[in-house]
Amino acid sequence: MAPRTLVQDLAILLARIGIGVVFVAHGWQKLVTNGMDATAAGFGQMGVPLPTLSAWFAALVELVGGAALILGAALPVAGVLLAVDMLGAYLFAHAGNGIFVGDGGAELVLALGVAALLFAAIGSGRFGVDDRLGSRLRRSPARTPA
Repeated sequence: MAPRTLVQDLAILLARIGIGVVFVAHGWQKLVTNGMDATAAGFGQMGVPLPTLSAWFAALVELVGGAALILGAALPVAGVLLAVDMLGAYLFAHAGNGIFVGDGGAELVLALGVAALLFAAIGSGRFGVDDRLGSRLRRSPARTPA
């Protein structure tokens, strides 16, 4: 595989920041703006199993996972967790409502979920924590057992 170009890494950075901000905003909304009691009650009304636990999972994954996207940190884990979160949102809130968000459809959760999976697969690009840590690890001398 050919190394990524600067333009590709800048595009990855901008996409990570944009998608990450949306996730952080939704996590913040669940945790602080609406509050966890209201979020859990809403999850319960939608038939989400274990609504309080599920609400905490969604809020924390969106908040912390969104921040991880912005930083480009732990993307294989963060991306998969965010995609699972969006799968749950699709199954319990958007399935059967069509595609358009105005109709309660799945366009937002679909776009966010597949973007999260893409970041899990391609990584942070050269402007992310994962790449910086990986570069540092690749440059450090190999340790030999004593």
